[in-house]
Amino acid sequence: MTTPGPDFRTPELDQLAEQVIPAEHFQFSTETARDRFFHNTRMLDMKQWVHNAFRTNPRSMVDHMRDNLRLTGTEDLLDLGCGNAFVLEHLRPSLADGTITGLDNAPALLDAARDRMLGTATPCTWIEGSADNLSMLDDDSFDRVMANYMIHYVPDLDACFREVRRVMRPGGIFQLTTDRPDSMLEMYQVHFTALTEMGAPADLHRATPKGRLSLDNGRPQLERHFDRVETVTWQDQLRFTDPAPFMDFYRVGHNHCCASSEPDERLDEGFFTELRDRVRAQVVAAIEEKGYFAVTKYTGSFLCS
Repeated sequence: MTTPGPDFRTPELDQLAEQVIPAEHFQFSTETARDRFFHNTRMLDMKQWVHNAFRTNPRSMVDHMRDNLRLTGTEDLLDLGCGNAFVLEHLRPSLADGTITGLDNAPALLDAARDRMLGTATPCTWIEGSADNLSMLDDDSFDRVMANYMIHYVPDLDACFREVRRVMRPGGIFQLTTDRPDSMLEMYQVHFTALTEMGAPADLHRATPKGRLSLDNGRPQLERHFDRVETVTWQDQLRFTDPAPFMDFYRVGHNHCCASSEPDERLDEGFFTELRDRVRAQVVAAIEEKGYFAVTKYTGSFLCS
């Protein structure tokens, strides 16, 4: 099922994806995510700001999620990998007489979530833990469970899905939101072009870690645990008329497309300075030619019940 809305797919982009997006993807441990990516909210804040400030789809991703969850206002909702509660803040008015439970393994993000939701009338509970171990939660406790852009960090996916099935009430909905492998293709194109020009190590030519469970390969994994799995897609296109916010998005929000996500003794600051200069030059050229640099998002959700 495809959500009505803008369609940014073109034959040219489809062809480019086959040339640019590699089959191999980065993999990071939960410890790396907690201690390097999410020891503060900087990465999340950057992504959330850019995705909202530069989108061209009038419906936001949170609108997409809200529609999928079909909230009536009284549900008990569990958010796995709740982060800084950016999504929960926007969903909360639709849960005025319900409850919210947020789980994350990063203490800094849970602190930010508490601060963001402080004083709201909807009762909120915050739990530090991993999404593949929900033993602290009772069977049949939640009407809605969601996991948004975080499932690739979970060590044991099958254990996670068994736990979700256990804590979700009959008739409930589990929303798992993730990307297609070719989402934000244009960012990867300029990144890989720059790496190639620099003769960078071949193992840096890898795709997003979301390839571990993407919109393309996730259904069979979920169908082992849920009776019904529906796919609802969503598209957007970020458009930048100035290179500066894109470069912040690339550097801070995505760690140079994961190239700087972990320490690497082969790569010094001079390497990343040159990488950014080469990426920026391509972005500037695109803006001069077309009036903006586009980053197309192919994303969506699995709705499981």
